[in-house]
Amino acid sequence: MNQELPAPIVNPDSQAYWDGARNGRLMIRKCKACGVLHFLPRYLCPSCWSTDLEWIQSSGRGTVHSFTIIRRAPLPAFTDRVPYVVALIELEEGPRMMANILGEDALATGIGDAVEVCFEERGDGAKIPQFSRRK
Repeated sequence: MNQELPAPIVNPDSQAYWDGARNGRLMIRKCKACGVLHFLPRYLCPSCWSTDLEWIQSSGRGTVHSFTIIRRAPLPAFTDRVPYVVALIELEEGPRMMANILGEDALATGIGDAVEVCFEERGDGAKIPQFSRRK
């Protein structure tokens, strides 16, 4: 069963994030008021509630903080992918984000592994930030 994987749902708060991904850049938010870097795309700083935010490009490097191996597909489109790894990545800049670990060695993922961003095509030019293990 080979179905198309879901494309991202873009809204005004996340438009710059998804535009960055289309261009191979992992974007995160920085609060101009308090300096806190954060991920998920949102219009308020989760630290000081300021709306004075900017988008900055992440290095795309990080470490695996935690992970799980998915062995049952949540949707039919994922059936051909199981088993696969979903990880909580701590970016070098500090924020954490969830993503899949891709690559032939993905199932060997461990806590503390060094990873770097890669981008998975999802049709119509959309790309999803994912990660691969660094050697």
